Amino acid sequence: MSEAAYIGRNLKAARIRRLLTQEELAEKAGVSPSTIVNIERDQTAPHFRTIRKLAEALEVDPTSLLGE
Repeated sequence: MSEAAYIGRNLKAARIRRLLTQEELAEKAGVSPSTIVNIERDQTAPHFRTIRKLAEALEVDPTSLLGE
């Protein structure tokens, strides 16, 4: 069983560095805006495929979202 990956702080920081709103990131990544809100608030741990989509939309390595 794998550990949940809560990436809220890292996701929000990367999104702000790219000057994107939550809605813009959601559109670029192909997820719902509520998904971005819930992940950034650490209310949900995203699936790894979602982390990959977010990283691609932000043009960052997926591991940078997982890192502390």
